[in-house]
Amino acid sequence: METGLTFTSKAVVKKENTAITMGSGDMEVFATPAMVALMENAAMKAVAAELSEGATTVGAMMNTSHIKPSPLGAEVSATAVLTEVDGRKLTFSVKASDEAGVVGEGTHIRYIVDRERFLSKLNK
Repeated sequence: METGLTFTSKAVVKKENTAITMGSGDMEVFATPAMVALMENAAMKAVAAELSEGATTVGAMMNTSHIKPSPLGAEVSATAVLTEVDGRKLTFSVKASDEAGVVGEGTHIRYIVDRERFLSKLNK
């Protein structure tokens, strides 16, 4: 797998992904957990086509800052760029933006895993 793979995921700020609804705050703005999920989604999709059959990636670490709020109705885009490959460990640069500019950025680590083997650990 080569560095530079990228993907952008998008979401509209709705009541369901606000801080007050998700329980991460008490205002109707895009929730930090929703921003993190959007960043993870972009990273997952950036490498999905490069994985062997039966493999997937799982999030292991997110180091991010949520710089400014996004209001109801705003479209938020999260872009992930694969910056490092170390065996099964994948490191991404992630950035989220809305119409007004950057709202969050950071680093995300995912690991390549075998789907069945990973799920077999659920009940052990």
